[in-house]
Amino acid sequence: MGKSLFVCMLISLQNAFVRRYDTVILSELNFQVLPGEQWAIVGENGSGKTTLLEVLAGKWPVWRGKLTHSYGDVLLSKVAELVPSDYSFNRIIASAAQYYQQRFHSFEAEIAPTVREVLTNQLKPVGTVDEHSVQLPVSDISEEELLKTARLLSIDHLLDRPFVTLSNGETRRMMLTRSLLKKPKLLLLDNPFAGLDVHSRDVLRTALKQLKDDRISVIFVTTSTEIPESVTNILTLKEGRITGVSAGGASFKDASENKAGPDFPVTAALPAESGPLKGDKAAAAAFQGFEWAVDLRNINVTYGSKKVLMNVNWKIRKGEKWALVGPNGSGKSTLLSLLTADNPQRFANDYDLFDLKRGGASMWDVKSKIGHVSPELHLYFPQETTVFKAIASGFFDATGVYFRKLTEEQIQRTQVVAEWLNVSAFIEKPFKNISKGQQRLVLLARALVKNPPLLILDEPCQGLDFAAVEHFKEVVDAICDTPERTLIYVSHYAHEIPSCVTQTLRLEDGKVV
Repeated sequence: MGKSLFVCMLISLQNAFVRRYDTVILSELNFQVLPGEQWAIVGENGSGKTTLLEVLAGKWPVWRGKLTHSYGDVLLSKVAELVPSDYSFNRIIASAAQYYQQRFHSFEAEIAPTVREVLTNQLKPVGTVDEHSVQLPVSDISEEELLKTARLLSIDHLLDRPFVTLSNGETRRMMLTRSLLKKPKLLLLDNPFAGLDVHSRDVLRTALKQLKDDRISVIFVTTSTEIPESVTNILTLKEGRITGVSAGGASFKDASENKAGPDFPVTAALPAESGPLKGDKAAAAAFQGFEWAVDLRNINVTYGSKKVLMNVNWKIRKGEKWALVGPNGSGKSTLLSLLTADNPQRFANDYDLFDLKRGGASMWDVKSKIGHVSPELHLYFPQETTVFKAIASGFFDATGVYFRKLTEEQIQRTQVVAEWLNVSAFIEKPFKNISKGQQRLVLLARALVKNPPLLILDEPCQGLDFAAVEHFKEVVDAICDTPERTLIYVSHYAHEIPSCVTQTLRLEDGKVV
């Protein structure tokens, strides 16, 4: 009987402990996965969910205990596929997306690989002038197979687009398509629903059901409110230990339908002040001298023949709180890139920021008045810097403090904002040593630290557990409880939008609707 169970077993952890660097992340893990099962891993931020996925992918060893699998002498990393969250899996792709603003630069978009080239591994070095100078081996992925898998994830219409022009949600679907084309025996997904609009979430649920029918085992990290019907088992982690294993099934409840959740306690003090910092003349000055934070007039952005934004008009008076919504690929991030001075096509458009013509202030003058979070920022943030320096870098609109000298007020402010976002406990740790959910909270603190008159929060709650989302909304509401602060908030989930938001701009296919 024991032998039969072992033959059927796909992968098993027995009293397993896992260390990352000098810290034990996972302890006393005992569970096994059978062929064709779909497992959802849930738990609070910092509970070890992503580390567990990486262990199952063969990227981190078991320190104590035992990991066994049914693939004989084959390395686990050869049969398990962890869908990447960034472009580091290929040096050519990584060089075409060196920093998160890159996708907004039209020249780089023209020379970047297409989605088709990424998926079929037909990648010429970035900057290749003579197409015939590089000979690539014939792809082992047929056109029929490519189209079938691309259609499963609804990206077949994007195959000939430069990959750096994709939206966050489109990029995630491309990454999953690439992994499926490798035909893994075990597929591992880290928060696959994050950043997806309603349609894309439906597409992913359908794809997961198809994978289950095809007997492909899938294990993924998600939230307790985002569990598809195809899931057979749910594993709950808390502080690196398994606290529960339950059956899945028809238990899916979309997070956007979640009107009320548990009464999560607030463990950190909320902001005491909402307007300019007391005694901070620079912060106080930034709030003065303008009536309109944003005035966009007939904005148009084009990449080659693709029109990303078409005749967009948007006026935001100082102190207004807006939600910017729309499906993946509708142009939201491109529109925001004009406001944050990251898009070179800003010079070809007519708009005012803080009552100044777009050419009337330097890029750094504009950025000094904006606190910004984007879905990609944590992927390109310096990993060796400490959490304290990561937060404090927000004073200088850079990604590190380095040789900058902080004032006593700035040091105190950094510590206070860390407490607001519940990240003060690891403020001296390297950024790379904390979980992705914790990294998101650190970068949210970075956006708030300089007390900017305009906050642009682009999907700020990606990767956060429900308790962290609820607390973050309370922080934003407290920070924005003033007629002086202006807010632009982007989310695909209605329940993530703070109560202070009173107005909405919706984009579809690059147009205001």
